[in-house]
Amino acid sequence: MSSRRDFFKYAGIAGGAVAVAAVGRYSLSGLPEVITQSNANTMPPLTPSTGRPYNPVVTLNGWTLPWRMNDGVKEFHLVAEPIVREMTSGFKAHLWGYNGQSPGPTIEVVEGDRVRIFVTNKLPEHTSVHWHGQRLPNGMDGVTGLTQTGIQPGKTYMYEFIARRPGTFMYHPHADEMAQMAMGMMGMWITHPKDKNPLIDDVNRDFCFLLSAYNIDPGSYTPKIMTMLDFNLWSWNSRIYPGIDSLNVALDDKVRIRVGNLTMTNHPIHLHGHEFHVTGTDGGAVPKSARWPEVTTDIAVGQMRQIEFIANEEGDWAFHCHKSHHTMNAMGHDVPTMIGVDHTGISKKINNLIPDYMVMGERGMADMTDMEMPIPDNTAPMMTGTGPFGSVEMGGMFSVLKVRKDQKPGDYQDPGWYKHPAGTVASAYTGPLPKAVQEPNAKSISAKITSSKKDVEVKIIKPTGHSGH
Repeated sequence: MSSRRDFFKYAGIAGGAVAVAAVGRYSLSGLPEVITQSNANTMPPLTPSTGRPYNPVVTLNGWTLPWRMNDGVKEFHLVAEPIVREMTSGFKAHLWGYNGQSPGPTIEVVEGDRVRIFVTNKLPEHTSVHWHGQRLPNGMDGVTGLTQTGIQPGKTYMYEFIARRPGTFMYHPHADEMAQMAMGMMGMWITHPKDKNPLIDDVNRDFCFLLSAYNIDPGSYTPKIMTMLDFNLWSWNSRIYPGIDSLNVALDDKVRIRVGNLTMTNHPIHLHGHEFHVTGTDGGAVPKSARWPEVTTDIAVGQMRQIEFIANEEGDWAFHCHKSHHTMNAMGHDVPTMIGVDHTGISKKINNLIPDYMVMGERGMADMTDMEMPIPDNTAPMMTGTGPFGSVEMGGMFSVLKVRKDQKPGDYQDPGWYKHPAGTVASAYTGPLPKAVQEPNAKSISAKITSSKKDVEVKIIKPTGHSGH
């Protein structure tokens, strides 16, 4: 993994004026420099060189925003602007974000820090920033029309408050939310504990990312912002599998993963091979007496969930949303189910008119991964990603937890595919098979159903010990 400085570029902000109630002592010349990122790789943790020390997070396919110290205040500079986000190799989206990316950079502070954030608007309309879950003065809450005027294009506003409690939070607009959040405007905020907290354990690896969804027609670049339900791209930090980096940890590491949901539906996030506890929400740390082991946690709209576990099983473990259609890319929503339909005759006829016509879904959806059917430019294949045994048949909200005994502390590089010990991989069986056992009281009932085309004989297995209709 390359150094952070390989991906940073520095630029000044010209034009605009500071405009926040009761704060007028700053000029543009006094603003912190603007730091942007144009690379979608997961950046190494930003170890603090000023201010209180803390154990930094790693933002999946993202980065942490550096700050400057000014008379004991941590100062950050966010720029709201149109960006181009590579969602996976060969597929880019025209989104809105902060400092060159969507989501914007993670902001990391320490409990008790006084924080000052300058927000410059380079969008074509007004915006604001709401600091989701924070305790702060009402006038800093970032709700346009209610607690402040909108930040007009070309203007810079300043937010200032004390980070009063540790936890996992988000930031996003509270201005034209339907459009701006649908275009990708969001970011994470982590407040680390100042002192040892009995509800917050030390961990070896601390990851974070946001859930987001888009509706981008195949071959196009810009999300359809009026979509309510029929999203076709489900993403983590505006990336879709196989464009989502793996989470690389060492055997027996204590791992924390923080996830925020800014989509329009819930997501049951599921981890293979390990049990975890939900240790925190955007409301704060969960009391230890209220925690229980899980392998899936459901994250509702607008919620944060913080999970922790010991990575004590080596291997490449799937980590994904358990809604099946959320692990597919560029989905169509009006495609009929064709399983079991014989296309032989109709395919020949259609090929006379359309030489490249291909049958889709006749045996199920997995055969689509073997097709080499051309797709429109700038479109992600629906089911993609290749593992050591072939197609993973996944997209969207899917990644891999890679646990390795030789992964060094602080090393987040991808170790490659897991090398399984001999005899530990499921494989084809060629020996004699035992007779399949049916429910002991079951008996079959034959019936004939007449359709407009032909008679179909159906065999129904009904347990004799039960009544019903």
